[in-house]
Amino acid sequence: MKKKIFSGVQPTGNLHLGNYLGAIKNFVYLNNDTQNECIFCVVDLHAITVSQNPKELKSNIHETVATFVASGIDPKKSIIFNQSQVSAHSEAAWILSCVARMGWLNRMTQFKEKAGKDKEKASIGLYSYPVLMAADILLYDSTHVPVGDDQKQHLELCRDIAQKFNNDYKIDNFFIVPEPLIKKEFSRIMSLKDGLKKMSKSEVSELSRINLTDDNDQIINKIKKAKTDTLPLPSTTEELEKRPEAKNLIGIYSSLTNNTLQKSIDKFAGKNFSEFKEKLSDIVVNEINPISLKIKKLLDDKVFLEKILKDGCEKADEIASKKIKKIHEIVGF
Repeated sequence: MKKKIFSGVQPTGNLHLGNYLGAIKNFVYLNNDTQNECIFCVVDLHAITVSQNPKELKSNIHETVATFVASGIDPKKSIIFNQSQVSAHSEAAWILSCVARMGWLNRMTQFKEKAGKDKEKASIGLYSYPVLMAADILLYDSTHVPVGDDQKQHLELCRDIAQKFNNDYKIDNFFIVPEPLIKKEFSRIMSLKDGLKKMSKSEVSELSRINLTDDNDQIINKIKKAKTDTLPLPSTTEELEKRPEAKNLIGIYSSLTNNTLQKSIDKFAGKNFSEFKEKLSDIVVNEINPISLKIKKLLDDKVFLEKILKDGCEKADEIASKKIKKIHEIVGF
């Protein structure tokens, strides 16, 4: 049986190396496997859980699609669409919010992290968006969902919602309970300025991240200035765990060369960071530069990007509308 894979990316603009290695590179691999049916969603409904500039949001949607295609996702093999244009997502989210329990949502650690101390001022959408994420996944009978460490809890909630709906309405396997696809090797990319913080577009310093639209000189400069310590590169994984900046840079190298951390450690053990950074810069430039050039070219062709979204939305709506119709019948609408 083919795996039915669903994944979404928020259109927040300035997608970076962390997004690429943590998600998009894996999407390309999944897209190219003929045993998979893939749906890649630009989750613009999720994006508005925090305030967005409408013009920037539209531009960011285009940039996300351009990044998908530039990275190697073929819209002829996979469905690419934006969530807001398929109304079943919003409708299913409401129905499933009547199945989900407050206690389940109260345990979601990401809300606590994003809302901070003043959670009373956070939007209801930011609190309840894991239910919308469940709707995204369940509408397409997804069997597998690629997730990083920070999304595993949300997928568990999705599984709980699916099982409760099936049990409440006494319909076995109406909602397929999806399985996680978790990369075994290093995938969480940290800030180039702080190995304990995740790489993020919200960090003030541009030197903290490598954007997928950066040119060669910018990439080389950012890696050159990346924070390190004064010791030579470690020779064991145990030592690496105690040195977050070294772990991050070696992890980036490993992910881009498809090597295990141990192989990368063995290759550079005892060497100084300046020599390693030169090698790393070459690897990052070779991977990111072609993507950067393609993104810029695609962004000049809005008609092409809109056609991808239009075609993708039609395919996604055909699937999702059938599922929501069945949900109506089960619920009693």
